[in-house]
Amino acid sequence: MTSDQQDKRPGLMSERRVTVVGAVLAGLGPASLSLFTPAMPEIVDAFGTTEEAVKMTLGLYFAGFALTQLVCGPLSDGYGRKPVTLAFLGIYLVGSLGALVAPSIEVLILSRLLQGAGAAVGLSLSRAIVRDLFAHEQSARILNLITLILALAPALAPTVGGLVMQVFGWHAIFSIMFLMGIAALLTVRLALVETVERDPSRARPQAVIRTYGMLLGNSYFLFSSLVIAGTLGAYYTQATVLPFILMDRLGLTPAQFGLAMLFQSASFISGSLVMRSLIPRYGAARMVPVGLAISGAGAVAMTIFLGLYEPTFVSVMLPMAMFVFGNAFVMPAMSVATVAAFPDNAGASASLSGFMQMGSGLLGTVAAGFLGDAMLGMSVVVPLMGLGAVLAWLAWRKLPEPALARAIVTKAPKR
Repeated sequence: MTSDQQDKRPGLMSERRVTVVGAVLAGLGPASLSLFTPAMPEIVDAFGTTEEAVKMTLGLYFAGFALTQLVCGPLSDGYGRKPVTLAFLGIYLVGSLGALVAPSIEVLILSRLLQGAGAAVGLSLSRAIVRDLFAHEQSARILNLITLILALAPALAPTVGGLVMQVFGWHAIFSIMFLMGIAALLTVRLALVETVERDPSRARPQAVIRTYGMLLGNSYFLFSSLVIAGTLGAYYTQATVLPFILMDRLGLTPAQFGLAMLFQSASFISGSLVMRSLIPRYGAARMVPVGLAISGAGAVAMTIFLGLYEPTFVSVMLPMAMFVFGNAFVMPAMSVATVAAFPDNAGASASLSGFMQMGSGLLGTVAAGFLGDAMLGMSVVVPLMGLGAVLAWLAWRKLPEPALARAIVTKAPKR
């Protein structure tokens, strides 16, 4: 009997099927963010606007993505995972079509807001669906793969976006996003089986507020979420400033920028492969401080090289590669920890954690824009967010682990 057959439960889904659905949903938002970044400098010229206005297309995307996290999870707890997911994917498709035909920067900004709001469903509900069906080693295995997709999508997307834009122009990037939305919608429609019973009382405002209050008052949830908020927020912040550094300051073409981002992708993949080999012996949680140390070294190098010296390709990309490599060690255990201890509030806990993560990216983007210089944003904001992740982990590691979270996060798989 295959592992797929062993994992099947009557009326529900196999581990393999949940992994595919979760990966498609989780990757949509980050990919839609990063596909767009190579086009940012050209869009400034295309609409005759300013760099700050184009950055708003990212800022509003983050805003839609972060704020909608607080809505889609509780709605899915009350009305079901599948109908809520389909509804929000419909919003994403409307935003993608609007961006494709946008006649002005204002319409583009609004369309990106809708895209972010629609894509938000993927981050929260992919984790909630896993938590609905699986626990212990199975939950950890699936969530770790979804976390890999969550981080890998924005690493690979700039390469695809840069090459597509070089050949077909920036409008083609939004055509790809529209097709991605169609593919996600069809995947959910055909492959997702409902995993919760309909109970509208759980989506009432009073119930949602009580649940969020409980989660925010739980230190285990709060600090594990803040660890990812620091690392992932910094990751997304640097995505907003890198195009202006590499293309405007260093003179790379969009295609060259996309290929350069393969360096980032290779760093994360390498870190993930190393992490995969270490988990069976040491467990995921023990690798978190190792990852934070590597990311911290990259952040220090970023501050020194970009803050004190004229940028070169190596001085920009090498510290970033170290930062991303370390993130691969941090995200699996911390992502599992945010939902592991709350099986009865899977949608809400995944949503609130996702809100904190994307909200961190929004704050980082705004802070980098406020500084007014991409180099300064990269050398100051990103390292400070990495420092915040370290401080959150130092607080988290002192907390007693809930029994269920301990089983999922720290138990090493048998050889």
